[in-house]
Amino acid sequence: MEHNLFSDGNQKRISWIIQSGESTDEQERDHADRYLDKVTDEQSKYITLHVGIFWGIGRFIIKNEDTVNVMLDSKSMYDHLKGNTETSDIFIENRTWFLNQLIEQRKLNIRYHLIDPKENLASKLL
Repeated sequence: MEHNLFSDGNQKRISWIIQSGESTDEQERDHADRYLDKVTDEQSKYITLHVGIFWGIGRFIIKNEDTVNVMLDSKSMYDHLKGNTETSDIFIENRTWFLNQLIEQRKLNIRYHLIDPKENLASKLL
């Protein structure tokens, strides 16, 4: 199955939307205390992406070997996840490692797409 994943985050909240065929699942949360007001907006977006995929798997929305179109409104995040750039932010590197482990374990086909911030459906949930 193919899914579209929109995600967003800031220093206080995270949100994601998974579109699968005719269904849409939306989630929003306050950051866990360990991250609340302690992460940058960019770091929060990495947390949200990891949590959103993990949540989608746990809810049996995303299954092994599914295709996930990850809609990113951050050029730096898009370039980093596509492997075009590196980051010196150890927090982002750790989130990326966990994300890649999840992708590999579940044999997900991930397609990264750069979108305009106005097209990010998850932003409205913050």
